[in-house]
Amino acid sequence: MLIAESDIKIAIIGLGYVGLPLAVAFGNKFPTVGFDINEPRLQKLKQNIDYNQEVSTKKKKKVKNLTFTSKTEDLASCNVYIVTVPTPIDSHCNPDLTPLIKSSTTLSKVLRAGDVVVYESTVYPGAVEEVCVPILAQGSGLVYNKDFFAGYSPERINPGDKARKLADILKITSGSTPEAADFIDYLYKTIITAGTHKVSSIAVAEAAKVIENTQRDLNIALINELAIIFNKLNLDTEEILNAAATKWNFIRFNPGLVGGHCIGVDPYYLTYKAQAIGYHPEVILAGRRINDNMGKYVISEVIKKMLARKIHVSGAQVLILGFTFKEDCPDFRNTRVIDMVLELTEYGANVSVYDPLVNVQHATAEYKVSLINKLEDNQYDAVILAVAHKEFKEMGAAALRRLGKTTHVLYDVKHILPQALSDGRL
Repeated sequence: MLIAESDIKIAIIGLGYVGLPLAVAFGNKFPTVGFDINEPRLQKLKQNIDYNQEVSTKKKKKVKNLTFTSKTEDLASCNVYIVTVPTPIDSHCNPDLTPLIKSSTTLSKVLRAGDVVVYESTVYPGAVEEVCVPILAQGSGLVYNKDFFAGYSPERINPGDKARKLADILKITSGSTPEAADFIDYLYKTIITAGTHKVSSIAVAEAAKVIENTQRDLNIALINELAIIFNKLNLDTEEILNAAATKWNFIRFNPGLVGGHCIGVDPYYLTYKAQAIGYHPEVILAGRRINDNMGKYVISEVIKKMLARKIHVSGAQVLILGFTFKEDCPDFRNTRVIDMVLELTEYGANVSVYDPLVNVQHATAEYKVSLINKLEDNQYDAVILAVAHKEFKEMGAAALRRLGKTTHVLYDVKHILPQALSDGRL
């Protein structure tokens, strides 16, 4: 092996939804350092508190070989570095590799001969060796694949999923040399009970990751477009999907807002690379346009129903239930609920957002949206069920109706209620 098992010391760079579970898992096997520049986050972790709710306090307390730091010098004793920082898009939907570049720059200062750097952040094919490796080489003065080695093992964590945790999800692995690939594959096999799938190159692993979510994005886009068509035909989308799903080879997807850290972002990494090599991807970008506009579409439907009931939109009180990008999860990264908030605000409506799972302080800081802390009856001209949290499902139609004024609109984005109990739905 590149590094003897007894000598392995791992550093996890970035302690978010991906990095923290990884740090905890490796901390049970090897000496591990968790690195993050977010000091408030680090202080909470040192108190065994994870506001992302991905790792329980009890589970974290059991880890004996895990320390946390924001100091670059504390990384110098490590020899395996795993980068799990975010890879967002900018306002023009182009990849924003700033966190990746900064992380690579930081690692270049502590990299030594024999070290291995593994990236987990979602990127386009070629990004690790075209962008990250040159930074590592230049900053350290080391020679790639002679003095240090690289790999890519895409993250597959599903935030909020209690049934499929890190160890339960098969892991793709790759390395810059056959020996590096074998070492990285061995490393992940120590924590992934579901096993690993080693591929021939870093670029193959990068491509596999980015198409996973691109495929899902396109499938949802198709269903969203069908929902728009069926709404115009006065047909219920869910009933149609249920009927179609009786065929053995029909693949079931549901309409809705497509946000989150992956599905709404990853396709733009692939299309960016495609355009860089001279190919204009049509199907992928068409799917993205549909999904990116679903928030505005929902609001247009809500407004039509408000006007039909002679409810003035300007000055109306509108309640949106849910702010996260998915149900029963506190993660609001790239939430598309914000699109509905902004669209309603442009129409002059007064928008209230309620989500019992969201950290109000964090949401306000990132999106400049003030979330309310409790629900009150008889307050709203329109109520929009945006996220299918368990709490909202358990409320039922009667309780949801009581939130509205005598005349109001109840719109169900996520098909929480039977068709007859809402005023409209996708």
